[in-house]
Amino acid sequence: MGRKALILGKVVLVTGVARRLGGRFVRRIQREPDVERVIGVDAVPPEHHLGGADFVRADIRHPTIGKLLAEYGVHTVVHMDINGTPLGARGNRASIKETNVIGTMQLLGACQKAPSVQRLVVKSSTNVYGSAPRDPAVFSETTPPKSLPSGGFAKDTVEVEGYVRGFARRRPDVAVCVLRFANILGPCADSPLAEYFALPVLPTVIGYDPRLQFVHEKDAIEVLRIGASEPRRSTLNSGTFNIAGDGVLLLSQAARRLGRPTLPLLLPTLRWARTALRSLGITDFSPEQIRLLTHGRVVATNQMRETLGFEPEHTTAGALADYAHSRGPGLLPPETLARTIDRLAALLPAGAQT
Repeated sequence: MGRKALILGKVVLVTGVARRLGGRFVRRIQREPDVERVIGVDAVPPEHHLGGADFVRADIRHPTIGKLLAEYGVHTVVHMDINGTPLGARGNRASIKETNVIGTMQLLGACQKAPSVQRLVVKSSTNVYGSAPRDPAVFSETTPPKSLPSGGFAKDTVEVEGYVRGFARRRPDVAVCVLRFANILGPCADSPLAEYFALPVLPTVIGYDPRLQFVHEKDAIEVLRIGASEPRRSTLNSGTFNIAGDGVLLLSQAARRLGRPTLPLLLPTLRWARTALRSLGITDFSPEQIRLLTHGRVVATNQMRETLGFEPEHTTAGALADYAHSRGPGLLPPETLARTIDRLAALLPAGAQT
């Protein structure tokens, strides 16, 4: 008798569990009464505990993922291995893109062939809307972007969602939930914007003060749980949903609350600064990331509340505050600030600042 014949409840497979957000979700979802077994998948073993979940070391870019779905009789797949930053020192931009795009293709192909799969949850991003000077004040889930993202994590998410829509057409019997998260912040956040906010000095674009939204990682875990569960009465968890905390912050407000000084640069110079920022640990400082820090982005969350039935516990300001608290005091010693600014200045062309 195979493994799946021994399982009476629902089997949930979660990708990207080596990251802390994935690990926390695994520990949360296994407490659901209708979940019998949780399978955590990643290319590297997690450094954190997964509770009672089974860990399987597998790279979703390879066809072996299909064997796991069949072997365990997986009912629900929660795809969290879509990221803008590498895990620790592992990987680079090319390998991240391969995992995001090729890995998603392989996973969806395996799900399409697995009759046991009845629910798919995808951790996407509001990056799919891009950031442009003539953007609407607020994006709804059906608002088309003014221009498609041209690179970086933003382009990855556009491609990923395209493959997910294709899967939904081929498997209409599967409930598909795409969660477009605003920038996730919190003590364990490892998003591109979290990397940016961790810099001792924040490069900004002269003349621009973009509007930003955040979602707390605890709220991210809870809404992923809702997406992976049977819908409650009068709610629907199939479809595409923007996920963000209440409120909006300007970049200047965020910098002040973090205690970070800013380094205003001309826009062309900030593009030159990509090399300097990579030397300081920023992996995804793509043109799209620069556009976000220039034009910002705000999304509507009506569907999140009215259809999905989710109310975030933390506001945008609250998510930033918890992130700031986890990072310690923001203001650094003058010597450290001076060294950082000198390091950036040495890598920038003459006349970059005004």
